[in-house]
Amino acid sequence: MTIDARVTADFYATALGGLTAKLLRQILLELWPNNAGLAILGLGYTGPFLRLWREQAARTISLTPSHFGPAPWPAGRASLACTAEEDYLPFPDMSFDRILMIHGLEQAENARKSLREAWRLLKDDGRLIAVVPNRRGLWAYSESTPFGHGQPYSDSQLARLLNNLFFTVESQKQALFAPPLNWRLNLKTFHLWEKAGHTIAPQLAGLTIAEATKDLHAIIPVKRRPARRRVLVDAGP
Repeated sequence: MTIDARVTADFYATALGGLTAKLLRQILLELWPNNAGLAILGLGYTGPFLRLWREQAARTISLTPSHFGPAPWPAGRASLACTAEEDYLPFPDMSFDRILMIHGLEQAENARKSLREAWRLLKDDGRLIAVVPNRRGLWAYSESTPFGHGQPYSDSQLARLLNNLFFTVESQKQALFAPPLNWRLNLKTFHLWEKAGHTIAPQLAGLTIAEATKDLHAIIPVKRRPARRRVLVDAGP
């Protein structure tokens, strides 16, 4: 079951959502510390995260799938945001250097078609980050958060999906070990959960994050068979 973009926005307005967004922004900056002059596309619900590079990037565009609904944008901020069908995005081939998918892949009506479009839009040296709920973590089963809706993935499932669609997974990370509860004690110990989780039970993280590049070598063009010459013989009258 998918979730509405406005419900997702409401989650990030909570104390737990704020801590989650801050944690994800830290991880994204570690993966992509410098996007100066690049074109970046966000697929899903990416408004709280694209602002990391808005000042340095050539352009940032946030796109939410039509079934997800339009994402609210903070008042007073310039917006390059749109909605479209996830399997037919309104951009030319190789339009973007970076694509960020958050609340996109697990919410997709067809994940394979969505990733094919992402592959089409990425430049040959482009990079993609996919953030999805971890099948083994508590967050995938908590409907009080947007990560508890849609299709969760294990690390291996996410890597296999990307590899099968001509991406090469460069790195994978785990994040979000605190329980998905807006309780005061949980909020105070949020960062302690994060530190302990990586050491004690990394497989129980709430999220799995993969960075991937386009695998151009996996696509081998089919050689056209040389056309046979046809000799027409005039047999006469």
